[in-house]
Amino acid sequence: MLLRILLTLCLTIPLSFVPAEGVTKLLLYLVPYLLIGYDILWEAGIGVAHGQLLDENFLMAVATAGALLIGFTRTGDYLEAIAVMLFYQVGELFQSYAVGKSRRNIAALMDIRPDYANIRVDGVLVQADPEEVAVGSIIVVNPGEKVPIDGTVVSGTSTLNTSALTGESLPREVQPGDEIISGCINLSGVLEIRTTREFGDSTVSKILDLVENATSAKSKSEHFISKFARYYTPIVCGAALALAVLPPLVRMLFLSLSPDWWDWVYRALTFLVISCPCALVISIPLSFFAGIGGASREGILVKGSNYLEALAQAETVVFDKTGTLTTGEFSLAGIYFNTLPEETLLTYGALAESASSHPISKSIVKAYGKPLDENRVENIQEQSGLGVTALVDGIPVALGSPRLMASLGLRCPELPQPGTAVHMAVNGAYAGCFLIADQPKATAKAALADLKAAGVKQTIMLTGDSDAIARDVGKRLGVTEVYSQLLPGDKVQKVEALLSRKSPKSTLVFVGDGINDAPVLARADIGIAMGAMGSDAAIEAADIVLMDDNPQKVALAMKICRKTMAIVRQNVVFAIGVKLLCLLLGALNLAGLWLAIFADVGVMVLAVLNAMRALSTRNL
Repeated sequence: MLLRILLTLCLTIPLSFVPAEGVTKLLLYLVPYLLIGYDILWEAGIGVAHGQLLDENFLMAVATAGALLIGFTRTGDYLEAIAVMLFYQVGELFQSYAVGKSRRNIAALMDIRPDYANIRVDGVLVQADPEEVAVGSIIVVNPGEKVPIDGTVVSGTSTLNTSALTGESLPREVQPGDEIISGCINLSGVLEIRTTREFGDSTVSKILDLVENATSAKSKSEHFISKFARYYTPIVCGAALALAVLPPLVRMLFLSLSPDWWDWVYRALTFLVISCPCALVISIPLSFFAGIGGASREGILVKGSNYLEALAQAETVVFDKTGTLTTGEFSLAGIYFNTLPEETLLTYGALAESASSHPISKSIVKAYGKPLDENRVENIQEQSGLGVTALVDGIPVALGSPRLMASLGLRCPELPQPGTAVHMAVNGAYAGCFLIADQPKATAKAALADLKAAGVKQTIMLTGDSDAIARDVGKRLGVTEVYSQLLPGDKVQKVEALLSRKSPKSTLVFVGDGINDAPVLARADIGIAMGAMGSDAAIEAADIVLMDDNPQKVALAMKICRKTMAIVRQNVVFAIGVKLLCLLLGALNLAGLWLAIFADVGVMVLAVLNAMRALSTRNL
């Protein structure tokens, strides 16, 4: 296209100095006209053949052909016809570049499709098609290669670049036993991975499917523009015809004046060029496409522009607690009432719990954080529902519930804050208490503050935990309302109750970790699954999927959506406003084809430029 534009300019400029008249001049100018506009004329002809008369190709063909006719019969000037085609093609080139850039941004971001998977055949690494690798196979990922299929690390340690999935640049450490998802890039060591999914069900395939289908679900704004163009184009075509015919007839039949047909035909042609709804038809979908691309760059996958538009209207955000606002893992929150040094308590506690697989036991061992000398501990006995007893350095140690302490004749003090209490006795005397709790994520409090700053009126937390724990977490994070001791079905009922009391124009968002929240994700106006690319149910039920478990991404997603919607509104007002003004000027013969070119191509270029701002997520 760029070559055609340059050739047209090179042919048109010298023609201004050629002393030709009449048919010869017309034929000479037809060469650059057909060079720059043959595809538009061809598409217009196909449209006529299929009964689709009122598109921009038809309008451009009629307007420029009319300008050539006026030039041949009246003015001898053919530059306007060529200029209309030329600038229209310049606008199309620019629009094509803008769409291409948006697609390249998303393609670069989502360039995670693996080309091959390394498998061992007779002791030799062979590159195989990932789609042909069976579940349970061992694949080898060398440094610098993409992880092709979801699986579990069998051997090797390494760091992974997950930026294409999560938008975060911080590498992730992996070792044997860790689950690993496809699409990551192996940065250092060689990894052997046992596949747990087929390629078609793997994370990388789900992401690519989400991105490829993101534009299929259209927003209300896009439907409005499509309907607007369907009615708008026939109306302006009818108005242009009336402008060309009615005023001359009135002048001739009622005012006894010259009809001046060519003057009114020229006005009608100008009216037609101005009326092309290209700026709206192109820039509005492009704005949504760019917004989806900008969100994808941040690890936020939006399934369609309708969800992007709905999230921009959110006033109530409901969170699941465990795994969403909290880590979902037990950890040591504090040591209370200790009669021995904390280091001594942790040492005795970790050694006594070293043989247990219970999450609470693991949290105490993890809090100790040092290698355990298991030769120091013996006679470990785990009593179901009560706790653990053992001999550490020959000293009797007991850890567990108040009932275990009561069996030793010891009384337990009340804890100052909610959580799971693990009381400890050393050598028959009460020694202290470990408080084990599910801790809020480091970014959870900031995430809720960001949402309130973004205009969210209510932040609500739903959980199956006890009321005391739920209220403590809610208070620490600044949640507006807390509902506790809820079963999965109760959460759905609570969301339905919240939906019934919200305003009709606002939307309710539910954010869950995707493991067991599929029913609520599906019931809310907008369901956001967080850090849930491994969960089939979450991806199916959610409207927006966050690639990591950072709750601050919810506020970022909302800001991206609101910025995109602001750009859409700006383009609608600007494009329609300029069109109406130029249509009025054209009808009054105060605007020629040159102004028509600006009203069509110029407005489209400016609107496309504005739409491209949605790709950027900086300064949000």
